[in-house]
Amino acid sequence: MATIEECRAALDTLSDNMQNAEGDVREAAALDRSVSCHITDLDVTFAGRLVDGRIRVDDTFPGPPRDKAQIRLSLAGDDLLALVDGELNFAKAWGSGRVKLEAGLRDLFRLRKLL
Repeated sequence: MATIEECRAALDTLSDNMQNAEGDVREAAALDRSVSCHITDLDVTFAGRLVDGRIRVDDTFPGPPRDKAQIRLSLAGDDLLALVDGELNFAKAWGSGRVKLEAGLRDLFRLRKLL
């Protein structure tokens, strides 16, 4: 089972990947939105902002998200690590319910380029 530290490092890697992306992916990441990532098996939430193509984690706290972020991700820690490492296909994981992504309709259309 992934640790909180490993999940935080995976979010940092994802942020770096988004920052270094080009074309449509870079454009899709150029949102300014509040974000939360709930790691279900650890029952911990990372909260922050997606800004300038980077994920900035401002807070980590136990339990589910305290506020409704504009972009909400919920998954197990091992699945987060596998997604970031390219070992888990996001579309399949989302379709099967292993990963939950919630956002406004416009944001979902933009985010699909990232995923």
